[in-house]
Amino acid sequence: MEFTVSQVAELIGGEVIGSGEVIINTIQPIEQATEKSVTFLSNPKYEPHLYTTKAGAVIIRKDLEIKGEISPVLIRVDDPYISFTALLEAYDRLTSIQKTGIEQPSFIGKESSLGKDCYLGAFAYVGAKTKIGNNCSIYPGAYIGDNVVIGNNCIIHPGVKIYAKTEIGSHCIIHAGTIIGSDGFGFAPLPDRSYKKIPQLGNVIIEDHVEIGANTVVDCATFDSTIIRSGVKLDNLIQIGHNVEIDQHTVIAAQTGISGSAKIGKYCIIGGQVGMVGHIKVADGTKVGAKAGINRNTKPDQELRGTYAFDARDFGKSYVVFRKLPAILKQVEELEKKLINLAKNQHSK
Repeated sequence: MEFTVSQVAELIGGEVIGSGEVIINTIQPIEQATEKSVTFLSNPKYEPHLYTTKAGAVIIRKDLEIKGEISPVLIRVDDPYISFTALLEAYDRLTSIQKTGIEQPSFIGKESSLGKDCYLGAFAYVGAKTKIGNNCSIYPGAYIGDNVVIGNNCIIHPGVKIYAKTEIGSHCIIHAGTIIGSDGFGFAPLPDRSYKKIPQLGNVIIEDHVEIGANTVVDCATFDSTIIRSGVKLDNLIQIGHNVEIDQHTVIAAQTGISGSAKIGKYCIIGGQVGMVGHIKVADGTKVGAKAGINRNTKPDQELRGTYAFDARDFGKSYVVFRKLPAILKQVEELEKKLINLAKNQHSK
């Protein structure tokens, strides 16, 4: 499929500098681009590639000053990263195969409904009294339990398991192998030191525009709801415990584990392999570095690192000292020897 640079620019609202008739048929990184590729430059550290790339067109900032000779046509926009994302979305829609209809074998339970223009793949299962909105894609091997509600324009990838009573909003994407609504980790200790399972009677509520990566697990609440608010983005292999609440537009990287009843605020950025104890409150705008351990409430817009995590500036200062510990230890040992020798000399006198 081929496009002119002018067509690409019109799609993303950009200004063409050069010939708008150059033909584009693929999208590639700036280092690997060929003469029929369109690419983008957002991070300043990649600017040298602008002068060496073989791309046919490059999307750049409106205010970027050109410092040398270039060969590609330029498309100037306000934000190259956002514009390039919009271009990728459009390209995906044009080139991907849009499946519709109900494949067999599949199963739809009693009193359940699918909206208009839905796709239900082979071996997918939809339980009783479940409602699925318009333009949803349920891929092969997915399981959707009883009394589930799913909004419009959702994509449920292969092998997803959605337990009973789960509520999912519109424009959500749930990737392969993810489990929504499994039992929370609730066990009561008994006098003989064994454990009795506590029934998990709640559900999971996922609001609009949420994306959940592959093989992530979101446990249901004990009584009420585990809640993931609008715009949240979860990476692969994340564990969300029972009764957790994650507020709007928070992003969480892979292998993070959030213990039961933790409350995470809006616009938080949480790195990979972070661990959080239960019943804490992570304030709006908190940033947490990879592998950090959070064991207490945080302050708004605080940046945390370390295990257990503490203020990022204090962590940086402490890490400088930590790296010098072998040299410091050597100095202490030398001083100790000098003090011992000094004490011996004074005693001999």
